[in-house]
Amino acid sequence: MRIVHFDKDGVHGIAADEGSGWHGLSQGDGGFPGTLPELIAQGADLLGIGSGLAQSPALDLNAVRLLPPVPVPPKILCVGLNYDDHLEESGLKKPAYPEIFARFATSLIAHKEPIRRPRESIALDYEAELAVVIGKPGRRIPREQALDHVAGYSLFNDATIRDFQLRTPQWTMGKNFDATGAFGPWLVTPDAVPPGAHGLRIQGRLNGQAMQDSRTDRLIFSVPALIEMISVAMSLEPGDLIITGTPGGVGAARKPPVYMQPGDVFEVEIEGIGVLSNLVQDE
Repeated sequence: MRIVHFDKDGVHGIAADEGSGWHGLSQGDGGFPGTLPELIAQGADLLGIGSGLAQSPALDLNAVRLLPPVPVPPKILCVGLNYDDHLEESGLKKPAYPEIFARFATSLIAHKEPIRRPRESIALDYEAELAVVIGKPGRRIPREQALDHVAGYSLFNDATIRDFQLRTPQWTMGKNFDATGAFGPWLVTPDAVPPGAHGLRIQGRLNGQAMQDSRTDRLIFSVPALIEMISVAMSLEPGDLIITGTPGGVGAARKPPVYMQPGDVFEVEIEGIGVLSNLVQDE
């Protein structure tokens, strides 16, 4: 099941596709179940709600503006250096504990919205990633129960201003420029992919050329492991995002470096989930 959060003429809506095309409702329509962020926050049965939407009017996604599945997550927790091939190109040792850093909602954009290269830097890099959306709250979640806390999966481009990222040991500045965190285009419910989204092909393409090409079974810390380890420190809440890390092939590791330029299009594709596409523009 794929579920989208959209805007049409200033009114938010929800639509789902379980294989027969998109069907949805907008706020104010009879039977409107709530927006996707509201339903996630409530811990609602997304699969059941999506199945119910199949009886709603057909929706052309090209006629609406897609929004991030969760535009203002309570927390955005990103994982650095979580693929073997990215570690190899970075020349770093395999970590015993995940590198966790935070993003903030002001950096988020949706599918088809422009990634903005700031005037302060030309070192705008791409990072194709799997996004995990938390649907059930918890703390100190055992690994064997971790996937019970997942509402679904999506795609993320953790676009990074590399020179700002590397100015200090803390990556916060380089990871939080406005309009650099592309998220979407939809949420895929857990039944549609293998447990933990394990073993899926992940690609990052710059202007159609594959720059990153790996599989999610190369994650050093799996989705259940990340949920277990993060929840030791903090309560996970519905709507929280865990951005699981990027595979090898990032622009900064290439010789010479390859950074995104205005007019470029970067796509993130994950098998069974979809394609996230964004044009790059100057701020």
